[in-house]
Amino acid sequence: MINPIDLKAQSQQKSKENLKYFKWLKVNSPKNLDQIIIDLNHEVFSHIDCLECAHCCKTLGPRLMVKDIDRIARYLKMKPDTFIDKFLKIDEDGDYVFQSMPCPFLGPDNYCSVYRERPKACADYPHTGKPGFQKRLMLTYQNTFTCPAAYEIVEKLKRIII
Repeated sequence: MINPIDLKAQSQQKSKENLKYFKWLKVNSPKNLDQIIIDLNHEVFSHIDCLECAHCCKTLGPRLMVKDIDRIARYLKMKPDTFIDKFLKIDEDGDYVFQSMPCPFLGPDNYCSVYRERPKACADYPHTGKPGFQKRLMLTYQNTFTCPAAYEIVEKLKRIII
């Protein structure tokens, strides 16, 4: 697995190439693109262990929906307003995000203390394991700078769909 420092440098080196590829893919994606991505997601995550990395949890602040807030607050035996006051802020887009990073629920062993109740954005990250990939091309491009799995999925995809 690529370490996060090397990943950022490699992603920056491939930035123009990947942007050009995703623009092309937006117009030329095959009908089975979602299945290809889902298969690549399974393949890559069969040998990448997120607990070794947790770079997303250290650097990216997920958007928390009201359902996420209610669920996590209940799990922590807190009122939602107390949870919001203690852990969240509203960002420039008007969304709830963590007040600071790394995630307040990330332990030193990279385990998430609210894993079973984690935000949907965290559970779905890097958003390569479900249909609708063509709608998330730019999100995937951005995720290649943070997530070794997203980077590897994109590199493999470029070899499959030319």
